[in-house]
Amino acid sequence: MTLPPAAQKHSRFLQTHRHNIVITLITVALAASVLNSMRKNPNFQWNVVWDYLFAPEILSGINVTLALTVLSLLYGFVIGTIVSFMNVYGNVAARAIANIYLWIFRGTPQLVQLLFWYNLAVLYPTYGLHIPFTQHYILQGSVNDLITPFSAAILGLSLNEGAYMAEIMRSGISSIDLGQIEAARSLGMTKSQVIRRIVFPQSLAIIMPPMGNQAISVLKTTSLVSVISMSDLLYSAQNIYSRNFQTIPLLIVVCIWYLALTSIVGVLQSLMEKFIAKRI
Repeated sequence: MTLPPAAQKHSRFLQTHRHNIVITLITVALAASVLNSMRKNPNFQWNVVWDYLFAPEILSGINVTLALTVLSLLYGFVIGTIVSFMNVYGNVAARAIANIYLWIFRGTPQLVQLLFWYNLAVLYPTYGLHIPFTQHYILQGSVNDLITPFSAAILGLSLNEGAYMAEIMRSGISSIDLGQIEAARSLGMTKSQVIRRIVFPQSLAIIMPPMGNQAISVLKTTSLVSVISMSDLLYSAQNIYSRNFQTIPLLIVVCIWYLALTSIVGVLQSLMEKFIAKRI
Protein backbone atom coordinates (compact mmCIF):
# COMPACT_ATOMS: atom_id res chain seq x y z
CA MET A 1 0.00 0.00 0.00
CA THR A 2 1.43 3.38 -1.03
CA LEU A 3 1.24 6.16 1.51
CA PRO A 4 0.09 9.63 0.43
CA PRO A 5 2.91 12.20 -0.18
CA ALA A 6 2.29 14.00 3.11
CA ALA A 7 2.52 10.73 5.07
CA GLN A 8 5.71 9.76 3.22
CA LYS A 9 7.27 13.11 4.07
CA HIS A 10 6.29 12.70 7.73
CA SER A 11 7.72 9.16 7.78
CA ARG A 12 11.05 10.35 6.36
CA PHE A 13 11.14 13.14 8.93
CA LEU A 14 10.62 10.67 11.80
CA GLN A 15 13.27 8.34 10.42
CA THR A 16 15.79 11.15 10.11
CA HIS A 17 14.90 12.36 13.60
CA ARG A 18 15.49 8.87 15.05
CA HIS A 19 18.88 8.66 13.30
CA ASN A 20 19.87 12.04 14.68
CA ILE A 21 18.90 10.99 18.20
CA VAL A 22 20.92 7.76 17.91
CA ILE A 23 23.99 9.60 16.58
CA THR A 24 23.68 12.21 19.34
CA LEU A 25 23.44 9.56 22.06
CA ILE A 26 26.47 7.69 20.69
CA THR A 27 28.48 10.93 20.52
CA VAL A 28 27.53 11.93 24.07
CA ALA A 29 28.38 8.44 25.35
CA LEU A 30 31.80 8.50 23.68
CA ALA A 31 32.53 12.02 24.96
CA ALA A 32 31.47 11.04 28.51
CA SER A 33 33.69 7.96 28.32
CA VAL A 34 36.71 10.02 27.23
CA LEU A 35 36.13 12.68 29.90
CA ASN A 36 35.70 10.03 32.59
CA SER A 37 38.92 8.34 31.48
CA MET A 38 40.76 11.67 31.66
CA ARG A 39 39.31 12.36 35.11
CA LYS A 40 40.31 9.00 36.55
CA ASN A 41 43.72 8.71 34.88
CA PRO A 42 46.29 9.68 37.55
CA ASN A 43 48.89 10.51 34.89
CA PHE A 44 47.05 13.74 34.06
CA GLN A 45 47.81 14.99 37.60
CA TRP A 46 44.84 17.32 37.77
CA ASN A 47 45.89 18.50 41.23
CA VAL A 48 49.08 19.92 39.71
CA VAL A 49 47.04 21.52 36.90
CA TRP A 50 44.81 23.34 39.40
CA ASP A 51 47.83 24.40 41.47
CA TYR A 52 49.44 26.16 38.51
CA LEU A 53 46.35 27.34 36.62
CA PHE A 54 46.46 30.77 38.29
CA ALA A 55 50.13 30.83 39.22
CA PRO A 56 51.67 34.35 39.04
CA GLU A 57 54.20 33.28 36.38
CA ILE A 58 51.41 31.85 34.21
CA LEU A 59 49.27 34.98 34.60
CA SER A 60 52.27 37.15 33.71
CA GLY A 61 52.75 35.05 30.56
CA ILE A 62 49.07 35.55 29.66
CA ASN A 63 49.53 39.33 29.89
CA VAL A 64 52.47 39.14 27.48
CA THR A 65 50.50 36.90 25.10
CA LEU A 66 47.55 39.33 25.10
CA ALA A 67 49.83 42.33 24.56
CA LEU A 68 51.52 40.63 21.60
CA THR A 69 48.15 39.65 20.14
CA VAL A 70 46.57 43.11 20.42
CA LEU A 71 49.61 44.99 19.11
CA SER A 72 50.20 42.53 16.27
CA LEU A 73 46.57 42.76 15.19
CA LEU A 74 46.59 46.56 15.38
CA TYR A 75 49.83 46.99 13.42
CA GLY A 76 48.89 44.18 11.06
CA PHE A 77 45.55 45.84 10.33
CA VAL A 78 47.23 49.16 9.54
CA ILE A 79 49.87 47.50 7.34
CA GLY A 80 47.28 45.30 5.65
CA THR A 81 45.00 48.25 4.91
CA ILE A 82 47.82 50.24 3.34
CA VAL A 83 49.09 47.29 1.28
CA SER A 84 45.61 46.31 0.11
CA PHE A 85 44.85 49.84 -1.13
CA MET A 86 48.26 49.95 -2.83
CA ASN A 87 47.38 46.69 -4.55
CA VAL A 88 43.88 47.75 -5.64
CA TYR A 89 44.17 51.48 -6.28
CA GLY A 90 47.91 52.06 -6.59
CA ASN A 91 49.99 52.60 -9.69
CA VAL A 92 52.31 49.99 -11.19
CA ALA A 93 55.15 50.72 -8.75
CA ALA A 94 52.84 50.59 -5.71
CA ARG A 95 51.32 47.30 -6.83
CA ALA A 96 54.78 45.85 -7.44
CA ILE A 97 55.93 46.80 -3.92
CA ALA A 98 52.73 45.38 -2.41
CA ASN A 99 53.06 42.10 -4.29
CA ILE A 100 56.74 41.70 -3.32
CA TYR A 101 55.81 42.26 0.32
CA LEU A 102 53.02 39.67 0.10
CA TRP A 103 55.30 37.21 -1.69
CA ILE A 104 57.99 37.43 0.99
CA PHE A 105 55.88 37.37 4.14
CA ARG A 106 53.29 34.83 2.96
CA GLY A 107 55.95 32.60 1.42
CA THR A 108 58.27 32.20 4.39
CA PRO A 109 57.48 30.42 7.69
CA GLN A 110 56.45 32.54 10.65
CA LEU A 111 59.08 30.91 12.87
CA VAL A 112 61.87 31.75 10.41
CA GLN A 113 60.71 35.38 10.31
CA LEU A 114 60.81 35.65 14.10
CA LEU A 115 64.32 34.19 14.24
CA PHE A 116 65.45 36.50 11.43
CA TRP A 117 64.30 39.67 13.20
CA TYR A 118 65.74 38.44 16.51
CA ASN A 119 69.16 37.99 14.86
CA LEU A 120 69.05 41.19 12.79
CA ALA A 121 72.12 42.52 14.60
CA VAL A 122 74.22 39.90 12.78
CA LEU A 123 73.54 41.79 9.53
CA TYR A 124 73.45 45.32 10.94
CA PRO A 125 75.32 45.57 14.29
CA THR A 126 74.71 49.33 14.55
CA TYR A 127 72.23 51.85 13.23
CA GLY A 128 72.60 55.55 12.63
CA LEU A 129 71.17 58.64 10.99
CA HIS A 130 73.79 61.15 9.92
CA ILE A 131 73.67 64.62 8.42
CA PRO A 132 74.11 64.39 4.63
CA PHE A 133 77.63 65.15 3.33
CA THR A 134 79.03 65.09 6.87
CA GLN A 135 80.26 62.50 9.33
CA HIS A 136 78.06 63.77 12.17
CA TYR A 137 75.35 61.40 13.40
CA ILE A 138 72.01 62.64 14.69
CA LEU A 139 71.06 59.20 15.98
CA GLN A 140 73.33 56.21 16.54
CA GLY A 141 73.21 53.03 18.59
CA SER A 142 73.49 49.26 18.76
CA VAL A 143 70.86 47.16 16.99
CA ASN A 144 71.09 44.66 19.87
CA ASP A 145 69.69 47.37 22.15
CA LEU A 146 66.96 48.18 19.63
CA ILE A 147 65.87 44.63 18.73
CA THR A 148 64.80 43.16 22.04
CA PRO A 149 62.81 39.89 22.20
CA PHE A 150 59.61 41.94 22.49
CA SER A 151 60.35 44.19 19.50
CA ALA A 152 61.48 41.19 17.43
CA ALA A 153 58.24 39.41 18.29
CA ILE A 154 56.14 42.46 17.35
CA LEU A 155 58.03 42.87 14.07
CA GLY A 156 57.71 39.21 13.13
CA LEU A 157 54.06 38.87 14.08
CA SER A 158 52.89 42.24 12.72
CA LEU A 159 54.57 42.02 9.33
CA ASN A 160 53.34 38.49 8.80
CA GLU A 161 49.84 39.40 9.96
CA GLY A 162 49.86 42.45 7.70
CA ALA A 163 50.42 40.24 4.65
CA TYR A 164 47.43 38.03 5.42
CA MET A 165 45.30 40.98 6.48
CA ALA A 166 46.10 42.69 3.17
CA GLU A 167 44.66 39.77 1.22
CA ILE A 168 41.56 39.74 3.42
CA MET A 169 41.12 43.48 2.92
CA ARG A 170 41.71 43.19 -0.83
CA SER A 171 38.95 40.58 -1.15
CA GLY A 172 36.57 42.86 0.76
CA ILE A 173 37.43 45.91 -1.34
CA SER A 174 37.11 43.98 -4.60
CA SER A 175 33.63 42.80 -3.62
CA ILE A 176 32.22 46.35 -3.58
CA ASP A 177 29.98 47.06 -6.55
CA LEU A 178 31.74 49.35 -9.02
CA GLY A 179 28.41 51.06 -9.69
CA GLN A 180 28.43 52.55 -6.20
CA ILE A 181 31.94 53.90 -6.69
CA GLU A 182 31.09 55.40 -10.08
CA ALA A 183 27.90 56.95 -8.68
CA ALA A 184 29.83 58.51 -5.81
CA ARG A 185 32.45 59.92 -8.19
CA SER A 186 29.70 61.33 -10.43
CA LEU A 187 28.34 63.20 -7.40
CA GLY A 188 31.65 64.99 -7.04
CA MET A 189 33.26 62.91 -4.29
CA THR A 190 37.04 62.65 -4.40
CA LYS A 191 38.82 59.29 -4.52
CA SER A 192 39.74 59.51 -0.84
CA GLN A 193 36.15 60.35 0.10
CA VAL A 194 34.87 57.36 -1.88
CA ILE A 195 37.31 55.07 -0.09
CA ARG A 196 36.51 56.53 3.34
CA ARG A 197 32.71 56.73 3.00
CA ILE A 198 31.78 53.97 0.55
CA VAL A 199 34.47 51.36 0.15
CA PHE A 200 35.92 51.01 3.65
CA PRO A 201 32.66 50.79 5.69
CA GLN A 202 31.08 48.19 3.38
CA SER A 203 34.24 46.12 3.02
CA LEU A 204 34.61 46.07 6.82
CA ALA A 205 31.35 44.13 7.15
CA ILE A 206 32.56 41.60 4.57
CA ILE A 207 36.02 41.07 6.04
CA MET A 208 34.96 40.88 9.70
CA PRO A 209 34.46 37.05 9.81
CA PRO A 210 37.88 36.22 8.30
CA MET A 211 39.45 38.94 10.46
CA GLY A 212 38.01 37.24 13.55
CA ASN A 213 39.48 33.93 12.45
CA GLN A 214 42.79 35.68 11.83
CA ALA A 215 42.70 37.14 15.35
CA ILE A 216 42.36 33.64 16.80
CA SER A 217 45.21 32.47 14.57
CA VAL A 218 47.47 35.31 15.77
CA LEU A 219 46.63 34.54 19.40
CA LYS A 220 47.78 30.95 18.94
CA THR A 221 50.77 31.92 16.81
CA THR A 222 52.18 34.04 19.65
CA SER A 223 53.30 30.75 21.22
CA LEU A 224 56.13 30.73 18.63
CA VAL A 225 57.85 33.64 20.40
CA SER A 226 58.99 31.20 23.07
CA VAL A 227 61.87 30.28 20.70
CA ILE A 228 63.33 33.80 21.11
CA SER A 229 63.02 33.66 24.92
CA MET A 230 59.93 35.86 25.06
CA SER A 231 58.10 35.21 28.33
CA ASP A 232 54.67 34.48 26.88
CA LEU A 233 52.23 31.89 28.20
CA LEU A 234 54.03 28.88 26.72
CA TYR A 235 57.50 30.07 27.70
CA SER A 236 56.33 30.70 31.27
CA ALA A 237 54.98 27.14 31.47
CA GLN A 238 58.23 25.81 30.02
CA ASN A 239 60.20 27.65 32.70
CA ILE A 240 58.08 26.03 35.39
CA TYR A 241 58.24 22.46 34.11
CA SER A 242 61.98 22.77 33.48
CA ARG A 243 62.25 23.15 37.27
CA ASN A 244 59.64 20.69 38.54
CA PHE A 245 59.52 18.25 35.55
CA GLN A 246 55.69 18.34 35.50
CA THR A 247 55.58 18.70 31.72
CA ILE A 248 52.11 17.31 30.90
CA PRO A 249 50.20 19.14 33.67
CA LEU A 250 51.79 22.48 32.67
CA LEU A 251 51.01 21.90 28.99
CA ILE A 252 47.40 21.19 30.01
CA VAL A 253 47.39 24.54 31.83
CA VAL A 254 48.58 26.21 28.61
CA CYS A 255 45.85 24.46 26.59
CA ILE A 256 43.13 25.48 29.07
CA TRP A 257 44.16 29.13 28.88
CA TYR A 258 44.42 29.16 25.10
CA LEU A 259 40.98 27.56 24.82
CA ALA A 260 39.57 30.18 27.19
CA LEU A 261 41.20 33.09 25.33
CA THR A 262 40.20 31.90 21.86
CA SER A 263 36.63 31.39 23.10
CA ILE A 264 36.54 34.99 24.33
CA VAL A 265 37.86 36.21 20.97
CA GLY A 266 35.15 34.18 19.22
CA VAL A 267 32.44 35.81 21.33
CA LEU A 268 33.88 39.29 20.69
CA GLN A 269 33.97 38.52 16.96
CA SER A 270 30.30 37.57 16.98
CA LEU A 271 29.34 40.74 18.87
CA MET A 272 31.41 42.89 16.50
CA GLU A 273 29.78 41.34 13.44
CA LYS A 274 26.31 42.10 14.82
CA PHE A 275 27.32 45.68 15.69
CA ILE A 276 28.72 46.38 12.22
CA ALA A 277 25.69 44.77 10.54
CA LYS A 278 23.40 47.19 12.42
CA ARG A 279 25.52 50.24 11.60
CA ILE A 280 25.65 49.62 7.84
